[in-house]
Amino acid sequence: MSNAGEAPIACAERSTVELVDRVERVGSHQDLLTGDRNGLPTGGHLASRGGGCRQGARAGWLAVGAADELRKVRIVGSPQTLSEADRRLVAMWAADCAERVLGLFEAEAPADDRPRAAIARTRAFARGQLNTAEVIRRRFVGGVAAGDVKAPAAAAAARAAGQAVAVCHMGAHALGAAAYAAKAVGLAAPDRPEAVEDEIRWQLNHMTAEVRTALRALPPVGKNRSGPLGTGLLASGQLGTIVRDLQAGLALPDRD
Repeated sequence: MSNAGEAPIACAERSTVELVDRVERVGSHQDLLTGDRNGLPTGGHLASRGGGCRQGARAGWLAVGAADELRKVRIVGSPQTLSEADRRLVAMWAADCAERVLGLFEAEAPADDRPRAAIARTRAFARGQLNTAEVIRRRFVGGVAAGDVKAPAAAAAARAAGQAVAVCHMGAHALGAAAYAAKAVGLAAPDRPEAVEDEIRWQLNHMTAEVRTALRALPPVGKNRSGPLGTGLLASGQLGTIVRDLQAGLALPDRD
């Protein structure tokens, strides 16, 4: 799988893409965890294998993570997934929400283009130019840089981009992108207590009727455990409050 002397980043990227490609063809990620009955190396095997690739562990677990995202796409019955057509609809709105706060990240890390690239991939997915597997591959190789900045507003902006690109496999992440974007606005303007509310209003006002209909199909935050709207970060603290406000706004009748 690896070539002697190969650059660590190239090795990690190639190993991830190769393994996700093979998982997609096989149609299951189970062998990543339990064996290689279909000719797939396990994540543990990749993680422990040297072979000239110093980032073998990173490559292995990147591949496991990406394959697990493909598995989540195939989960049947989660109301948080939405159809692929609806995910493409809400992805564009999520990208719009995340892009509004991108400057907060780039002001602190102008040379780091990962959040901008994630938003671009989100838009490409929305336009039908990338499929789910392609977005997942690039998401796990490129990552999002929330942990690489110190300012809380910048970190929240990066997480908004990360949530947006995750819409490709689960539509509920669109509300996560909006929530992190609104949180970033509030963190950047602590002297404006109305900033978060104003951002939520903008987000609600900039939905198409089709996006609104798709997002209304999501379960209330904290009521369904099979996705990001379960009992985790998006259901608690300020993020939970923002998501609830968004869903309350979605519940209102459409304006003529």
